[in-house]
Amino acid sequence: MRKVIVLNGPNLNLLGQREPATYGSATLADVEALCQAAGARLGVAVECLQSNHEGVLIDAIHEAGRDVQAGSVLGVVFNAGAYTHTSVALHDAIKGAEVPVIEVHISNVHAREAFRHHSYISPAAAGIVVGFGVDGYVLAMEGLVRKFGPV
Repeated sequence: MRKVIVLNGPNLNLLGQREPATYGSATLADVEALCQAAGARLGVAVECLQSNHEGVLIDAIHEAGRDVQAGSVLGVVFNAGAYTHTSVALHDAIKGAEVPVIEVHISNVHAREAFRHHSYISPAAAGIVVGFGVDGYVLAMEGLVRKFGPV
């Protein structure tokens, strides 16, 4: 069974307590359970990782790229958090690793502060899901499976 990697960047460990009016009341554990259930329904295994450290996320993308080439990983669902708007390094990692990435944002970043309107991840991503709350993770997984296949 191929695997989907769900990566979460900085401050997403604070889901459920950080700005609930913007991000909702679901915790990161809730998101991970939602992704596991979606994976079971979609026929893919799910591995979740959250880090507040850019290098850890880069390493995970590099590893996912190797595993995509080996056939064991389908791709990555990635909420890079604030690194979305600042990290050329994450963009370069996605491009260099040649890993299919679906970018996810819980809130509609385009309806928020102007600095959130630009994404360094988007040009390297296979798709983008924004503004659907934590359900966006499931939409991203469904898109990844439809575009790149579960087998």
